[in-house]
Amino acid sequence: MNRRFAHRGVALACLLLATPSLAVPAADEAAPAATGRVTLRCGVLIDGVASTPRRDVQIHIEDGRIVSVGPFQPVEGAVIDRSGDTCLPGLIDAHAHVLIETDDYQVDHLRRSSAYKALRGLAVVQEMLRSGWTTIRILGDADVAYAHLELRTAIREGLFTGPRITGAGHYLSITGGGGDLNFLGPEHAVVADGLVVDGVEALRKAVREEIKHGSDWIKVLASGAMMSAGNDPERAHYSPEELGAIVDEASRLGVPVAAHAHSAAGIRAAILAGARSIEHGTFVDEEGLRLLKERGVYLVPTLYVGDYYLDEHPGSAAQAKMNELTRRHRARHVAAVRKAIRDGVKVGVGTDHVGFPVKQGVRELARLVEAGMTPMQAIQAATRVNAELLGWQDDVGTLAPGKLADIIAVQGDPLGDLSILEHVEFVMLGGREISASD
Repeated sequence: MNRRFAHRGVALACLLLATPSLAVPAADEAAPAATGRVTLRCGVLIDGVASTPRRDVQIHIEDGRIVSVGPFQPVEGAVIDRSGDTCLPGLIDAHAHVLIETDDYQVDHLRRSSAYKALRGLAVVQEMLRSGWTTIRILGDADVAYAHLELRTAIREGLFTGPRITGAGHYLSITGGGGDLNFLGPEHAVVADGLVVDGVEALRKAVREEIKHGSDWIKVLASGAMMSAGNDPERAHYSPEELGAIVDEASRLGVPVAAHAHSAAGIRAAILAGARSIEHGTFVDEEGLRLLKERGVYLVPTLYVGDYYLDEHPGSAAQAKMNELTRRHRARHVAAVRKAIRDGVKVGVGTDHVGFPVKQGVRELARLVEAGMTPMQAIQAATRVNAELLGWQDDVGTLAPGKLADIIAVQGDPLGDLSILEHVEFVMLGGREISASD
């Protein structure tokens, strides 16, 4: 652990001024809201709850929150006319890595400074916001420090315009696991992209360190990974005792745990330990599906990222492992997600954004339709279900009185063609219209 921080002096003033929160901040703390009154008129409204859309609906907004939702009627004051468009709740990405720039993510964390990555990450999340993603959960990223969490804090403080951000600083990995660098000789001391920690007591300290430095979530690699060298995604990694210590320590401090888990054994172990969400779930078996359902654990499948690399970078040397595993196991993964949907498991949307064009992230919704969702269910997975996953359902994810006015609009019918969501025409965050220059 100390190797990650020894090179960075910590000023006494910083220690005296630090007031870290030990619980996930509320959604309304994550981005400043607008003040004043405005009425938004929508030709069609998908509210995130109803199974069918409504037509000719106006949304009255005061001080960033929705006051009423009803039919067109005369109003006083400012009116935003989107009566030719379909309005939806702002989209929520439950699994993203906004600092990763290249296909070789295992060494991306060694490129450039943490300060540069924060600036580049700002450009990425602002583009995500303009593309309709009003909330993002970042689950570890390509930085040995905490650039993306500092970015989140700067947005919360109003220094920059950006989406609501929550997330984990790093992913916890076993030695030789998916977050370790397994292609270097033993004489080379290079910091890995993950936080490599073994043993119950060391893991408890690592959880405390992550929370100390601002993590709202703890991310653990409960199995091997698809993209990293020298480990098998079909193997479980941390022992039940280690996973239990991670969840116990995080829960005691008010922070939820997200478990990267491809293998059936890793999925089962993470659920039994108390993880709130399973990321990927490629090889989930019947017992894992049963546990997901019984314990109310969320599954975030991240189907699109494999297709992206296989279709658009088939010759990538860095992603040769990922591409081969996608060829071999894609059908199995889709079938597993189909079973999860059929069985009533809570399935959310995570793009696993790793540097691909931001607008393509909504293609994850089409993959969920391929796996058995209706288009409306896929939109609800990216809005209401993801808000519930984050614990922010009282503020975001649906369009109803009392909720924050996070709203997007598109031309046409996304229920007939989800690709329309790649062309968002209008974005409102907390009652503030986001312009192309934001």
